[in-house]
Amino acid sequence: MIEIFSRANRFRGPVRAVILDWGGTAVDFGSFGNIEPIIEGFRENWVQIAAEQAREGIGLSTWDHIGAILRQESVLETWGDVYGAPPSEYDIRKLLMSVENFSANAAGAHAQLVPGLIETVSFLREEGIRIGSCSSRGFQALDALSEAAKELGYSPDSMVCSTDVPGGRPFPWMCYQNAINLETYPLESIVKIGDTVPDIQEGLNARVWTVAVTKTSGELGMSIEETEQAETAELRNQLSRLEKRFLDAGAHFVMEGIWDCPKIIQQINDLLARGERP
Repeated sequence: MIEIFSRANRFRGPVRAVILDWGGTAVDFGSFGNIEPIIEGFRENWVQIAAEQAREGIGLSTWDHIGAILRQESVLETWGDVYGAPPSEYDIRKLLMSVENFSANAAGAHAQLVPGLIETVSFLREEGIRIGSCSSRGFQALDALSEAAKELGYSPDSMVCSTDVPGGRPFPWMCYQNAINLETYPLESIVKIGDTVPDIQEGLNARVWTVAVTKTSGELGMSIEETEQAETAELRNQLSRLEKRFLDAGAHFVMEGIWDCPKIIQQINDLLARGERP
């Protein structure tokens, strides 16, 4: 039987679907699979950039990510030293092709599941919550990444990438397409989880509950080994600064990693039961 929902009444839960970002959220602790192809793509075009420069704009579609990097004064100076002129649209399209090729080839090597993902997926399944996913990368990279992740035990019910919709983050289209694929509504019954500011903006623009992760995120940019070896106080300070950044961006909740998802879902269920909306 088709369930009919009327906007005349407040939806009172529970959560019906969760949309997970890929790199830095569900797989690839630290989101290195998003950064390495960017660095290699620039290098193939004779411009050297550092990892911290490559992380500028992480979470955006590849085209917009490249644009954010090229707006950095230090990168523009390097580009000018090599080419003697600012990058043209033709240059950016060449970069895009290079980055997408490296991304598709390297995606499978960055499919390691984030700790706690399998347990969280089991919890969601037990609760009858559908699992969507979205990625800032193109379909070739997502296909390779999802196939590798499937072999490791993770296979969401829906997969959407930025090239499947009119525009990537911060537009809400990937969330909307997931909702359609999962046949899930109203929007307040959906939770979006990601690891970057564009992820947060995407969720807010889609009017869904929006949760950010810090410790595994591409914005922190540390591997699991690096977090284990870091000084406790310094890591705590970095996580606190990132949590503030995400809250200032509008995230409804912030957690260290996907392992905290079950308790966040319960908090959202409590809010929904009171008739609250994101």
